[in-house]
Amino acid sequence: MRAVDGYSRIIEEDYANVLDGEGLRLLDVIKRNIKKMDQLILELLALSRLNRAELVKSKIDMVAMVNSIFNEVATVQIREKVRFTLQNLPEVYGDSVMMKQVWINLLSNALKFSAPREVITIEVGGYSENGINTYYVKDNGVGFNQKYENKVFEVFQRLHSSKEFEGTGVGLSTVQRIIHRHGGTVRAESEEGQGATFYFSIPERWKR
Repeated sequence: MRAVDGYSRIIEEDYANVLDGEGLRLLDVIKRNIKKMDQLILELLALSRLNRAELVKSKIDMVAMVNSIFNEVATVQIREKVRFTLQNLPEVYGDSVMMKQVWINLLSNALKFSAPREVITIEVGGYSENGINTYYVKDNGVGFNQKYENKVFEVFQRLHSSKEFEGTGVGLSTVQRIIHRHGGTVRAESEEGQGATFYFSIPERWKR
């Protein structure tokens, strides 16, 4: 992959002036696909490591974490049309690094699949019941058919084409694996054209 990337850069730097429009277009296609494959490989490696990585337990302030991550993943341009609501979230014991990845993936997805809307609404909430904390991310995006709920958490299962929305099809699988490692569950509710809500539940007092 690196070799192909290197050769494409050489062609771009040394021969761009002799390529016609079609040649430049094809070179751009090669570069974009190299970038996609590189990202896919990195995400698959990260996913494979989740089963082996040691989980480090600590108390997590979910409100502070979500606020911080939303400011990271929401660009300045997109924030102008986002109505973001953050409810009070129960604290939890878990691996803070992995939990951060859960929120990054869920919030990034909510923003991505709501991008076509004139006004994006995203709500993050949670509650505690019988020692189980449940959290959710709700958006007003394009949604999906509820019968495919289980598929969205499978690796490489995409319900929208890559032309419509970029992505590798690994993000929600990563969320599921992290939550399972915390002894929890994930689920989703959606309707085509009506947005989606992703839930994850984990024990308040997580045990290894």
